[in-house]
Amino acid sequence: MTDRVEGVAKNEATAMVQRGINRRDFLKLAGAGLAGASLLGVAGCGGGGGQGGNGGPVEVTFATTPDPTGTFQKLIDQFNKENEGKIEVKYQQAPPDSSQFFDQLRTEFQAGSARINVFEGDVTWPAQFAAPGYVADLSDRFTQEERQKFLEGPVQSNIYEGAPFGVPWRTDAGFLYYRKDLLDEAGLEPPKTWDELKQTAQAVQQSAGTKFGYVFQGADYEGGVVNGLEYIWNAGGDVLDPSDPNKVVIDNPGAVDGLSIERSMVEDGIAPKAVSTFKEDESTAAFLNGDSVFLRNWPYVYAQAADPEASKVKQEQIGIAPLPSVSGEESASGLGGWNLMLNAASEDPVQDASYELIKFMTAPERQRTLAIEGSYLPILQELYDDQEVVDAVPVIALGKEAIQNTKPRPVSPYYSDMSLRMAEQFNASLDGETPPEQAVATLQEALTEIVKQGQA
Repeated sequence: MTDRVEGVAKNEATAMVQRGINRRDFLKLAGAGLAGASLLGVAGCGGGGGQGGNGGPVEVTFATTPDPTGTFQKLIDQFNKENEGKIEVKYQQAPPDSSQFFDQLRTEFQAGSARINVFEGDVTWPAQFAAPGYVADLSDRFTQEERQKFLEGPVQSNIYEGAPFGVPWRTDAGFLYYRKDLLDEAGLEPPKTWDELKQTAQAVQQSAGTKFGYVFQGADYEGGVVNGLEYIWNAGGDVLDPSDPNKVVIDNPGAVDGLSIERSMVEDGIAPKAVSTFKEDESTAAFLNGDSVFLRNWPYVYAQAADPEASKVKQEQIGIAPLPSVSGEESASGLGGWNLMLNAASEDPVQDASYELIKFMTAPERQRTLAIEGSYLPILQELYDDQEVVDAVPVIALGKEAIQNTKPRPVSPYYSDMSLRMAEQFNASLDGETPPEQAVATLQEALTEIVKQGQA
């Protein structure tokens, strides 16, 4: 079927060009026929959403990564029932690999396809899709007043050149997990500074015989970027100028200090040398196996501790705190999670219907459902004081401060390229191959060149 679709699309596209059709309409045809066949299977290759025949409902195609809890489908069914005869949402599951999903969406958008109308996207995607005009500016819909109801970090991840290009849907934050039982036995409190973390880790290692003091994600990949950024932020550094996102400022004392602290975890024997190869699974396994005093990871780890087959450490033995900083003052953790965005190529009635779906999915009632039935962290501030939500997702109460003090990765249309270079240099610094001073100097030059080429 794919070969037939591609052949028909190519023949029709050639004929339309010969008739003088403009480039945008040609790309829309190619997008619907060619790119459309490649994303989420050929079953949906009939084109984008639109008004049904005889005044039927507006059809909206909604794409997300897989949801193992079934909560997404349940909410879509509810929306369709409440909007019967007016809007009909068709749910498409995207690949579980977010990078693959990003690449496939970009392929469709470059072709002008409107086959997918509303989709969930990683928090690093809004600027990358907004700069070339692939997603809709939501300034008139997601107003400043509406934004006040949401957690600040997730909102900021959607802002590009002062305008929102997405609406937060579910969030994530970097937590400091610690062995509460071991700290209590030693009469110690959770650390607020990196120096305190080292001292506490060493003391507990000596008293309890724990193999490692601290494990985190230091491998050459996106998780390593988030960890490196957390060290930089919590030492007072940054990557881009907050007032000018096209100005690279990573070659600064805070960034050097942050990467130096990360490297010192290995040099001082707090973290194993192998941490430079650790991703989420390896670091989580070390902590839940009882081999580490501290762990930096995402909220899902707490739920894993409830499974005796997956964890030797029980939930009641685990505490959660914000990540340390140099000063001991308020710290920032890396923002994770997903936003909802609108395809700018969709027709106006479809965009209107798609935004109705976004409003539905981000309303308090649905956010409560996502939290209670799906264990997803909500993005509305009011739900962090909702006792039913807190009882259903205990990590909310334990990590509330960290969740509310998240910071997005550099908001830039060139983030994908920047991330590759940061992953490389952060890992080289952690592994001891490159001094932190050299790593940030290399990144200053490399990221500046990426911005320059992107603007050319």
